[in-house]
Amino acid sequence: MRFEHDITVSVDIDATTADVWAVLEPIETHVDWMADAEAIHFRSDQTRGEGTAFVCDTKVGPIRLRDEMEITIWRPGAEMGVEHRGIVTGRGSFRLEPIDLDRRTRMIWTETLSFPWWMGGPIGAFVGGFVLERIWRRNLRTFRSLAEQPR
Repeated sequence: MRFEHDITVSVDIDATTADVWAVLEPIETHVDWMADAEAIHFRSDQTRGEGTAFVCDTKVGPIRLRDEMEITIWRPGAEMGVEHRGIVTGRGSFRLEPIDLDRRTRMIWTETLSFPWWMGGPIGAFVGGFVLERIWRRNLRTFRSLAEQPR
């Protein structure tokens, strides 16, 4: 038995969608702005685009997981989607929406995660989702600071 939790966080960034994509696109650098991501190991020869497979060593407090993922959506300048295939399963995406005639960008991070029963059932899914939402809000603030740096 598994228990799902939906999470959506977003941030407005003073940069064009192309500039934001340039920071988002290199998957290997996500550890630079994701506090919960410690390392990324590619499992495929490709490192960009649909079909890219990788493992992210994840740490949230005392909990460590190897999050197995595959890129399922790759629309440069618009969206990157993943499927989680590890202990915690689900789907997520980063969507970029232009604001003010593409002078600014809204980055929207959505995840539907499914937690196994032994991680606390529905209470574990709720608490896990609550904790991840707070971490991911901070991650997006860090990402914004990187994306707003002059190129």
